Amino acid sequence: MKSHLTAVFQALFVVFLWATSWVLIKVGLQEIPPLVFAGLRYTLAFTCLLVAFLFSRARKELPIIPKKTLLRLILLGVLFYAGTQGASFVALAYLPAVTVNLLWSFSSVIVALLGIAWLSEKPAMLQWAGIMLAIIGALIYFLPIGIPKAQWIGVFVAIGGVLANAISSILGREVNRSAKYHPLVITLVSMGIGSIVLLSTGVVLEGIPTIDLKGWAIIAWLALVNTAFAFTLWNHTLRTLTAMESSIINGTMLIWIPILAVIFLGEGLNSKEVIGLAVAGLGTLIVQIRRFPLPTKDRLSHPEDIKPASH
Repeated sequence: MKSHLTAVFQALFVVFLWATSWVLIKVGLQEIPPLVFAGLRYTLAFTCLLVAFLFSRARKELPIIPKKTLLRLILLGVLFYAGTQGASFVALAYLPAVTVNLLWSFSSVIVALLGIAWLSEKPAMLQWAGIMLAIIGALIYFLPIGIPKAQWIGVFVAIGGVLANAISSILGREVNRSAKYHPLVITLVSMGIGSIVLLSTGVVLEGIPTIDLKGWAIIAWLALVNTAFAFTLWNHTLRTLTAMESSIINGTMLIWIPILAVIFLGEGLNSKEVIGLAVAGLGTLIVQIRRFPLPTKDRLSHPEDIKPASH
């Protein structure tokens, strides 16, 4: 129970860092093309992780990773970093942060459905109620949304990113829940592949931009703190949290992002939006209530409930 609560708080802290990223990305997009911006962020983060990896004991694990697992990590990198993160940067270039945030909030529903089929993670009725309440809160907060014609490309890109995010969440959970490999190894391989694909695509499609000191400062912070550190910690929490729990915690960004937007971007909140935030927050809290522990004889059939080995 204690390890689970620790994982919950760690995941919430990571999600808060990611929420601040949206504000920084909106500022950086004023001068940096989205795909190159995303590619530079994750390539720099990968470089930092590579240095840490070379001086860690985890480096011994890389040569012994089976080919099948390595292929899964490559797929995870393409889906989560090149696909999901690239799509989020492009969507934010076309749409307001609140609109992209609304679309991203529906990832939890897709993850829940995929988690049942792929990971045999069946949500309790109370968790289903929580996720529905979170969705209702999001709808109360954001609807009605009027999307200009010129912004529909951002909507379609965001929808693609949501699908990639849901699939990569399931894949990441499947890789991490075995607890066989250090989170640094998983993050390094997947981020390395994804960042290279993302930056290469950005340079080909958008060219090489001129970036001032403020732009590089934003890229550096996003890479070192909000990426290298945050994603490693996130992969660690996936060893304890289920796919649905991780997804719902990730969904609390629909609360953090508007708050940060009010403070740093000068956006306002009306009474309907405040009610939506409260309802969504309550749903997020409810979904964290775990089912009663399984009997001892049943625990071996649920490896996600076994305490992972320490590294």
